[in-house]
Amino acid sequence: MSLIHLEASKCVRSLSKESACNKCEIICPTQAIVIGDNPLPSINFSSCVGCGACHGICPSEALGLDDFNATDFFFDFIEDKDNLISCRKNVPCISALSIEHIISMAVLKKEIVFDMGYCQTCEIKSTCQAQILRNYEEAGYLLEAMENEACIKLENVCYEAQVEGANRRDFLRSINLRAIAKTKHSFEQEVKKATDELVEHTLKKADIALLKQKRIPQKRKIFFTAIKRVGKPSQFHIVDAREVSFTSQKLMDEETCTACQMCYRVCPTGALTSDIKNSKIDFDPFLCIKCHVCHDVCEPNAITLSSSYNVKEFFEPAVQNLVSFKVRRCDECNVIFSTNSSDRLCYRCKAEDEEARELWGISDDM
Repeated sequence: MSLIHLEASKCVRSLSKESACNKCEIICPTQAIVIGDNPLPSINFSSCVGCGACHGICPSEALGLDDFNATDFFFDFIEDKDNLISCRKNVPCISALSIEHIISMAVLKKEIVFDMGYCQTCEIKSTCQAQILRNYEEAGYLLEAMENEACIKLENVCYEAQVEGANRRDFLRSINLRAIAKTKHSFEQEVKKATDELVEHTLKKADIALLKQKRIPQKRKIFFTAIKRVGKPSQFHIVDAREVSFTSQKLMDEETCTACQMCYRVCPTGALTSDIKNSKIDFDPFLCIKCHVCHDVCEPNAITLSSSYNVKEFFEPAVQNLVSFKVRRCDECNVIFSTNSSDRLCYRCKAEDEEARELWGISDDM
């Protein structure tokens, strides 16, 4: 059985203690993942069943499986003549696939089939089956909006592997070879599974060095490549943003925004950016992974989600300007700063001035 692992530097919770992302905790069918006082998820490896649902739903691909990689599966599946996806054939669970992988495979293969034959009797159906159905509905909704004829089917195939004669001998031989190669790894896994307690994860020095890097998940790169290979719709439709789980379009309240720079500094993919003068905030919807961390760190709640999404962003991605700022030189310390108000002092000097006034008992009216 495959076990999950966490790349701490990729987890959006490592970018801010204000992050409210807990998708992995919610989807886990055995409560093996817990978000507690520690910013990063804690994992009980003895409870993990290796379904990979957390891998499929994690916006930044911070969670992965030791023996299953969705990117590798994608390329193998595209080359395979068969179009069946089954937990008894090629995936630990269909919920281990993200919505980007599903749409990408559908548009390239024209038709894919989800084997739902074992779902009803599965011990983890409470969350995993529900996620599979949500992905199925979302993919179908977006394929229709894209005017793409790709089809995703739900069928009770109940796939069973067939191994006969010489093929069986080759199959067993390959298993033995793999077993020898993975002896040490398997031993380490067994040790983890034997530990019936939550294992906390922390940021190490190597992780901290990676936090400032803007990394686009592999599933988004795959999605972008797949969309480039299909025709554009006759018109770009506007869809309900609530039905899109993996990206968004954002709005900015210019009057509320304080130009604090936090939203684009914590954005893990670079969907939010500025220029060298910090004179604006730009947004690229195609790079957004809807992790919500920019909203979580915005104290005045100036940045919000649009209620609609234009599928044009799939085919003709364009950077949008959300807000522009005045760039001034502080009258007190001579440092250049950004603002959308008439302030002549930078934030540091303004804070110091307010503290001094409070100490001296001077009100703003005086």
